[in-house]
Amino acid sequence: MRRKLLVVEDDRTLRQALVFNLSREGYEPVTAADGENALAIARAQRLDLILLDVMLPGMSGVEVLRTLRREGIDTPVIILSAKGEEIDRVVGLKVGADDYVAKPFSRPELLARIEAVLRRDRRHAPEAGGAVAPLKVGPIEIDRDRHELRIAGSSVHVTTKEFELLAYLADHPGRIFTRDQLLTRIWGYDYVGDGRTVDVHVSWLRSKLRAVGGHNYFRTVRGVGYAFAPPGAA
Repeated sequence: MRRKLLVVEDDRTLRQALVFNLSREGYEPVTAADGENALAIARAQRLDLILLDVMLPGMSGVEVLRTLRREGIDTPVIILSAKGEEIDRVVGLKVGADDYVAKPFSRPELLARIEAVLRRDRRHAPEAGGAVAPLKVGPIEIDRDRHELRIAGSSVHVTTKEFELLAYLADHPGRIFTRDQLLTRIWGYDYVGDGRTVDVHVSWLRSKLRAVGGHNYFRTVRGVGYAFAPPGAA
């Protein structure tokens, strides 16, 4: 089955070029030139990935992404941002983007990013032979089969990357992982990014978990990385 990708880009020339290249690679692209149409398509269709430009007429790409995540739409998103718009990329990651690509980008780079994000997407992963018992750490319950995080019985919305990062760290309580180790394990060896991606996702997870559980589950080891610290851990 062809993977359906939504291309949200107001520049007509770039949008057409993206559609041409994605179609040639076997994807099924659909397009939107503004945020409002992008939201309508994302709500109505089952998409495998969204390429989302930051600078859109009317509603910005970041606001589109924030709305999608608020509505529980967890389709993977790659932010497209002009070179130098670091603040937009950071905000995009904070509100739930899975990756970003700076313009101008090469065709091979974009395709590699798309393939990497699709490989990491757990929504279409084949089921294993049997159910996996949820991992329970204090009030936290990490259900891999349902891809769901619960705290004290209440469901907490997290993105795909946030879920994978939390589950991996919770599997190794107290163990310190460097940012590079986490990038390789969660984002893949071919991810082109830096440690700030990990910092942003840990910060966002901290905020979400504190909001419902009141505990900081992540220990920062300055200059090294992070460790999962359940309640009562030293």
